[in-house]
Amino acid sequence: MFVKLPKRPELSASLAAKIRPLASASSRQIPLDEPWSSLLPGSSLRRGATLNVTAPPGVGGLTTAYSLLTGATAAGHWCAVVGVDDPGVVAMAELGIDLRRVLFVPRPRGAWAESSSDLFDGVDVVVVRVPSRAPHAAARTLMARARERGVALIVLTESRAPWPLPVDLTIEIVSSSWEGSSRLTTRQARARVSGRGVTGLAREYLLDLPGVAGRVATAS
Repeated sequence: MFVKLPKRPELSASLAAKIRPLASASSRQIPLDEPWSSLLPGSSLRRGATLNVTAPPGVGGLTTAYSLLTGATAAGHWCAVVGVDDPGVVAMAELGIDLRRVLFVPRPRGAWAESSSDLFDGVDVVVVRVPSRAPHAAARTLMARARERGVALIVLTESRAPWPLPVDLTIEIVSSSWEGSSRLTTRQARARVSGRGVTGLAREYLLDLPGVAGRVATAS
């Protein structure tokens, strides 16, 4: 049985003006903070591109996705986080994210793709946690819409339910472990980066995810 959903209301002109992206779509790059500005091709997020952060549960995938927003919010760009029930705003602030520049849609349930797409007219970067294996049609439509609107799309998936289509860049958290003496303070993770602009098939990095100061950094 098919149920026709009501048409989503249009954004009012005043609200659209408040959340309109800071930079025009002709500016193709969105800044990244360290360590990603040194590790990723172009040292930035490219508008219209799709980046996949993939990891097994509990090894730092969400922290990795969040850390990609620090440079954008510091530069005044609007970002959105879709599909994260408990976003962990304290941890986000410790990562260096300006929470005044982040919109949250915590529980879109099955409408994660539609909720993400609805934000594309007002933000520069969208992080969406995919709750299960994404259908090809939804993934294709979302990537095409992000490309059309000039939004950097970051899809967060689990290794057992991969994103069904090729993306511009993939950050895979292969493994992680907590370290510390009297208490656990640092999670060290091995990240594999592959995709457009990456020399060779893939590159691997050892990261503090996060380190002692709460920020993501390359491991010493």
